[in-house]
Amino acid sequence: MQPSSPASGTFSRRTVLAGAAALAGTAATTTAAAAAPAGASSAQGGATGAVVFRDVRPLGQEPTDLVVVDGRVSRGPAPRGAKVVDGGGRIALPSLVDAHIHPDKTTWGGSWVSRRPANGIADYVEQDVELFHRQSRPVAERAYGLMTHAVSRGTRAMRAHADVAPAYDLAGVEGLAEARRRLRHALDVQIVAFPQHGVIRTPGTVELLEEAARSGAVDMIGGIDPGGFDQAPEEQLDAVFGIADRHGIGLDIHLHDRGAKGIDALRGIIDRTRALSLAGNVTVSHVFCLTGLTDGELGPLAADLGDLDIALTTVAPSDSLVLPIARLREHGVRVGLGSDGVRDSWSPFGNADMLHRAHLLGWVTDVRLDDELTECYRVAAHGGADVMGLDHADLAPGAPADFVLVKGACLPQVIVDMPQRDLVVHGGAVVARDGEYLGRDRPTER
Repeated sequence: MQPSSPASGTFSRRTVLAGAAALAGTAATTTAAAAAPAGASSAQGGATGAVVFRDVRPLGQEPTDLVVVDGRVSRGPAPRGAKVVDGGGRIALPSLVDAHIHPDKTTWGGSWVSRRPANGIADYVEQDVELFHRQSRPVAERAYGLMTHAVSRGTRAMRAHADVAPAYDLAGVEGLAEARRRLRHALDVQIVAFPQHGVIRTPGTVELLEEAARSGAVDMIGGIDPGGFDQAPEEQLDAVFGIADRHGIGLDIHLHDRGAKGIDALRGIIDRTRALSLAGNVTVSHVFCLTGLTDGELGPLAADLGDLDIALTTVAPSDSLVLPIARLREHGVRVGLGSDGVRDSWSPFGNADMLHRAHLLGWVTDVRLDDELTECYRVAAHGGADVMGLDHADLAPGAPADFVLVKGACLPQVIVDMPQRDLVVHGGAVVARDGEYLGRDRPTER
């Protein structure tokens, strides 16, 4: 049974996209700023060379030295002359991956925006355009500010969706591409050309998606609710799959539709992935139609998703709409976690902090046990890496040297308390300290 629609003027991101009750609550960060690790020298200077991160506790285990050579964790002893960074007994944890975020829409770092009531997605789209034209800062500047904040909170990679529509042309794609270029030493970014205004219902969008794909600036083509919002399921899916196939790029399709309409769209995605031999190159985001299904209903769909290596992402919006991650993984389905929108026209909330998102995943799924909390972190770190096709930054020899140092007793406690990220390392280089991003022109010693 579908929940009844809210009264006019009471729509929110959740009620419009999910048709569900608002999240029960969130917990606040509880730890105060920690003292900076004392480093004899810094890892700043790039992913080459050797660095020893002394006195760290990988995943909360016994203290050891973590040796990094040429941006990868090394099994052997530190080479002579290696730089040294003192970890001060902090826990070393894999950096996190934001598998679904919209940096082009954000007002992060700017003045407060008062939001108006909205009665549906079309109203939000209209307000998106109004806010875009009111912004004094270009997309590249706003996105860069948000993305550096994400880095300071321990994000190593993100899949960033950029609105593509006649109202913007390719400004969102170009802005994210510029922010990505500036942050290439600190953050791995995939860009999706996302048709928020619809593919078919908004004339000119198909041509812009084609142009974005042809430009080489995007890694994926998006889609949105082929039946519910675009009301042209066959035409939309044929269009976006055709673009992806012609240009050899992937797809990441927003699917908020629930019930039969959502299942039909998902089957259309599965069929086209199979027909065009695009296995491993398709992602479906949100996928609310899969939540609440019985094992008998979910099993055949999950088996097809696993067989075709179609990845899924969730933003854990509520207990009724978070994907059944464990059940999907039994079928080999890759599932990542993301932030979604951050302080845009849709909502004043969001912070691009994936440790906070892992905390929310635990909150909405009502976990209690240490292994359950640890699994929330795994989804935020390795699940997103799987979706983006990245190696796991699991601190094992040969793994990318992408990790964070935090104070804490153990990983489950870190997920609950969300301490400051005292040190963030990307490719063996220190890119943030004490919760602040370090630009290339900023010193890393104090």
